[in-house]
Amino acid sequence: MSAPVRVLVHGASGRMGQALLRLAGQDERLAVVAAVSGSAPRQRVIDGVPYFGASELGGVPAFDVAIDFSLPAGFDALLALCARRRAALVSGTTGLSDAQRAALEAASAQVPVLWASNFSLGVAVLQDLVARAAAMLPGWDCDIVEAHHTRKLDAPSGTALTLGEAAQGQGTHPRYASIRAGDIVGEHLVQFATCGERIELVHRAGNRDIFAAGALHVAARLAGRAPRRYGIAELLGAGDAPAG
Repeated sequence: MSAPVRVLVHGASGRMGQALLRLAGQDERLAVVAAVSGSAPRQRVIDGVPYFGASELGGVPAFDVAIDFSLPAGFDALLALCARRRAALVSGTTGLSDAQRAALEAASAQVPVLWASNFSLGVAVLQDLVARAAAMLPGWDCDIVEAHHTRKLDAPSGTALTLGEAAQGQGTHPRYASIRAGDIVGEHLVQFATCGERIELVHRAGNRDIFAAGALHVAARLAGRAPRRYGIAELLGAGDAPAG
């Protein structure tokens, strides 16, 4: 068996970060070598994993791939670190600025990178269905309604915007609505409507583990690949990732 992929979890104190750490500990393909949170940790080592504050990012040990579910404020430093160390980056951080997206694109010339608003296979299928429906229903109204827990800051969600881009690519102009309530993990409804009929495409996430499991899977397959931007669909299959 080959050596496990060395993983840095960025945004370790968040809900996604905690799910990543828990599931990574059960995955023989991976070894978490560092967990980074916004503030300095109260405990330096937890379950064998070293913890670092964001200000200590430069001192983390060597890693093959960083998995980032944090906030835009911490994104730039992590991207720069991955570029310096020639390590892959998997990011699900939403709310990135145009400048940050441009920096991500530039970094893809040096390291393999993957940014996605959602790491669920079901959402990848939904995105395809939305594009197909928009192409077949010109002139229909398109509305995207997303619901998340009260702690989610950005609205519309990154997934809603990605679904909207799929519709826009076919000439449709979607409208958005956001709900923040309770502990909703994530729900997305894409509605196409015209006089007398309506089509609804819906995805509901029952728990956060589906996103964490998807991110861990693509991280294991992204490490060692050639520098470029990758899409989630091309990394969700079975098998080992080819070396870059």
